[in-house]
Amino acid sequence: MLKSIHHIAIICSDYQVSKKFYTEILGLKIRHEVYRSERDSYKLDLALNDNYVIELFSFPNPPTRNSHPEAAGLRHIAFEVENMETAIAQLATNGIATESIRTDEYTGKRFTFFKDPDLLPIELYETKS
Repeated sequence: MLKSIHHIAIICSDYQVSKKFYTEILGLKIRHEVYRSERDSYKLDLALNDNYVIELFSFPNPPTRNSHPEAAGLRHIAFEVENMETAIAQLATNGIATESIRTDEYTGKRFTFFKDPDLLPIELYETKS
């Protein structure tokens, strides 16, 4: 029945800050952007390697996300990287701190986490052996 994940929707508290984070820092490309005046809301479609992956929304006064302690619901989003040190260094040049690198005990692959401007957890998962 299911074919693939179409996209992940994210509601941000500051549209311009999050737009810059996802496009200029993480490097996602804008596919389509629209302002919906009836909702006082932006909708930004973002692609990674030409694949539509994230729908970024702004709404007036959205409630904050409960991340600590972790709550039921979507836990985090994860992006594959080829080299963990290169990815972490690129984030650091933009003032973004990551957690310590850990190794998945089942796959042997390395991973780490950082947060978007609204403290949404984002994982980097290394694909090299």
